[in-house]
Amino acid sequence: MPVSSRLLCSSRCPLAIALLAAIAMPAAAQSTDAHVNTLDQVQVTGSRIARTQVEGPAPVTVITAEEIQKQGFSTVWESLGTLTQFTGNTLNESDQTGNAPNGQFMNLRGLGPGYQLILLNGQRLADYPQPYGSSGTAVSLGSIPAAAIERIEVMSGGASAIYGSDAVAGVVNIITRENFSGDTVRLRGGTTSGGGGDTGQLQWSGGRSGDRWSLTYAFERLDREEIVAAQRDLTYLAHPQYRTNPERPTASISGVYFLAGSNYLWRGDDGVLSPGYDAMVQACAATNPSFVPFHSATSAPLPNRCGALDYYNARSIQNAYGKTSAYLSGSVDFSESVTGYAQVLGSRSQDKSSSQTHYYIGETPFTVQDPTRGLVTAQRIFLPDEVGGVKRIEYDERAWNLNAGVRGTAFGGRFDWDVGFTSSRFDIETRRPRFLTRAVRDYYMGPIQGYTANGTEIREFLVDRLFAPGTPELYDQLTTTVVSSGTSKSDQAQLVFSGPLFDLPAGPLQMAAVVEAARQEYTLTPDPRTTVDYTGPDRVYNLTSTPGGGPRNRYAAGLEFRVPVFSKLEATLAGRYDKYDDITSVDDAITWQAGLEWRPFTTLLLRGAHATSFRAPDLLWIYAGTTGSNPFVDDEYLCRANGIAAETPACTSAYNYQTYMTQSSNPLLQEEEGKSTTLGVVWDALPNLSIGVDWYRIELEGRVQALSNSYYLEQEANCRLGVDRAGNAVDTTSQACQFYAGAVERTVSDLNPEGRITRFATYPINASLMRTEGLDATLRWAQDLGRWGDLGVQLGYTHVLAFEVAQFGDEAPRDVRSTVEYNAFRSRANWRANWAVGDWTTSLYGYRWGGRPNYNGTLRPGRTPAYVIWNADVSRRITDHVTLGVSVLNLLDETPPRDDSHTAWPYFASSYSAIGRQVFANITFDF
Repeated sequence: MPVSSRLLCSSRCPLAIALLAAIAMPAAAQSTDAHVNTLDQVQVTGSRIARTQVEGPAPVTVITAEEIQKQGFSTVWESLGTLTQFTGNTLNESDQTGNAPNGQFMNLRGLGPGYQLILLNGQRLADYPQPYGSSGTAVSLGSIPAAAIERIEVMSGGASAIYGSDAVAGVVNIITRENFSGDTVRLRGGTTSGGGGDTGQLQWSGGRSGDRWSLTYAFERLDREEIVAAQRDLTYLAHPQYRTNPERPTASISGVYFLAGSNYLWRGDDGVLSPGYDAMVQACAATNPSFVPFHSATSAPLPNRCGALDYYNARSIQNAYGKTSAYLSGSVDFSESVTGYAQVLGSRSQDKSSSQTHYYIGETPFTVQDPTRGLVTAQRIFLPDEVGGVKRIEYDERAWNLNAGVRGTAFGGRFDWDVGFTSSRFDIETRRPRFLTRAVRDYYMGPIQGYTANGTEIREFLVDRLFAPGTPELYDQLTTTVVSSGTSKSDQAQLVFSGPLFDLPAGPLQMAAVVEAARQEYTLTPDPRTTVDYTGPDRVYNLTSTPGGGPRNRYAAGLEFRVPVFSKLEATLAGRYDKYDDITSVDDAITWQAGLEWRPFTTLLLRGAHATSFRAPDLLWIYAGTTGSNPFVDDEYLCRANGIAAETPACTSAYNYQTYMTQSSNPLLQEEEGKSTTLGVVWDALPNLSIGVDWYRIELEGRVQALSNSYYLEQEANCRLGVDRAGNAVDTTSQACQFYAGAVERTVSDLNPEGRITRFATYPINASLMRTEGLDATLRWAQDLGRWGDLGVQLGYTHVLAFEVAQFGDEAPRDVRSTVEYNAFRSRANWRANWAVGDWTTSLYGYRWGGRPNYNGTLRPGRTPAYVIWNADVSRRITDHVTLGVSVLNLLDETPPRDDSHTAWPYFASSYSAIGRQVFANITFDF
């Protein structure tokens, strides 16, 4: 993959040292192939001024459509996911918890999915309507067809002075085809060596043109089969604890149990409840032959519940796709100086996935006061063979983007102008099966006989139904289909005016001006039975969704100048004013950026840039309704009240449990402010060899986050006890203490005699600081081998030198680069060797993800090994119009690095994929 150029330096390296070091490099002979030589004027992402230099003050990575194919990939996201700048973590399809598992997001520099601006032909796209976890909204790349792509430009670093909000970590500009002549049809089919994932893809692109008009079109259909855990042996048999002790399965994936007070009871073959082991074995087998005795924890001396070794078998690790996309672009010359243009892209995606959550009934709906056994609870999971097969989540997504306008020249062709309008939409409907709490209780329990003093229903628990096989009819009786939808919109009108203002001794002073008016809006409409406040009889079990929605209007004006200071030194200056109108107190933002390009020799470029950036409060954070989740927490108050020190294994052992948490929006949020700096050198050491190095530093202040659960509970404990952890007095009457004590509810009852947390509320605030710096390096080499063809090599490398965070801006930052908390990579690399001889073209593409700290460093100190993937692509043109090829992804069938301290399914970090080797056959027709 082509990668951008970079400068080697550290955060303590002043600019003067960097420049002197670069000047000391030997100059290479001039060449027409030099990397920094001039071309026809083009507009590069990160500037609105057309330029004749390939490289500018900030590094830009360019990936062409042909390169995506030679990397072996089928989609845009697959290719962008191997960028070296993609050092952050994003959830992939193995995470089916509802955190946007069908979206395809980027995370440049580790700042988060919403902190890079994704553009289509320089214009904004609508966000994916479903929130990404609890971190707000972001653009998904899943609706962009590869068939419509001409190239993708990726600029790392702040660019708000050019584009406005969100361009904190960088800008990704997806540029579609124009002025294409002829037609190309590409067929692609393949499968995986591990089973599942059969894929078929049709791409058709073409164009026509006349004396004063042109038309470009593209169509793509992508069908992909789902891959589930059973096809990659990701059952409990792969659990690290099971591998080390297969005679003692231990986990919380219980198949069935019944708990009366503190005693587990089992229904034996004689129908009598008993705590004995034989009765447990009989109950397991009677419920489902796949259930076997399990231990609830490593400390449990004897088996005390039934479990299912294949509980995760049906869970998706790759979603099923059914995507149809179409693209149309056209232009017409109204005169020699005025051209009208329009581009429209639409897609429809009907995808599917599966999660084990719709087979699971936990203790909450099963808790009841039995008239003879007292307070009882139970748990029951169903396996697909009990309910008629795998039950899937269905995603119906529609997206379209329209960009139309008029452009031309003025003042005798001296200036260019462009007036355009862009409209982008993204709609999603999700359908998922879930259990109904009331239906579960009414089936497994007798009629209500009354209520205890704390409101618990008094009912007979029908144990014979609990320890009985499931059926499809029963599953249909106990479940419903939850239907939720969302819509995201983005509309913008824009005027751009650019050209040379006047001549300076070293050349013309270039200028670009932009004026924008835009509106952004989203709406989330979840199934009402999943909202926090729903009290009807058909409430859905164990699923809480976020309602909400609202608009934002934005108005902006910006200026950019390119100043030739000397014949070999150019400066770039830009400034922008953004005015916002929404329910927050955010009124406006002013951002600026400056860059320098010095070319002491034709083959040597030294560059630097500094920019300020910002991100307006995420619409989700300011308009969303209340949502809920069930996290595990360490109850600091109960620990300290009972003489146990906080944040110790003893506290976790005694008072770690699952509770209920709500999260609400905050209309008082301010914008997040960032700044970024890059220093770099690009050296054409030989006519066909280019080397580049850049140092970058990005800082984000006032980052919006919900305070950590541990912070909330520490403050609540301080306020309830009147002292902090160090024994210092705390004012329990302060507003802060009133807030924290009120945010954490502890309802004492027969079910909760200790006063454990029953509910606590969190809100997002502008709190945290995030700072990262690192190095990017590239090498590009090409060689004419004569009759042996042409050989090209490209290398890219990114190393994160530091990644610092602080929960509040006045705290000392902590470097979490090498911790599980960062949950990403401190280094990434990619490389490609391309050899073309005669009718043959061969490409070998590889990428490396650096090692990560083991999930539990106390249990298993050290790091996992690096993860290296090789892709291969071979093609041969057999006629003037037909090319055949084969692509292999993950050539060596590498599996994710092993970390035996990671005991949560799928038993490796969600950054990795378990898809394995994929093999595709390709055929291309040109006519």
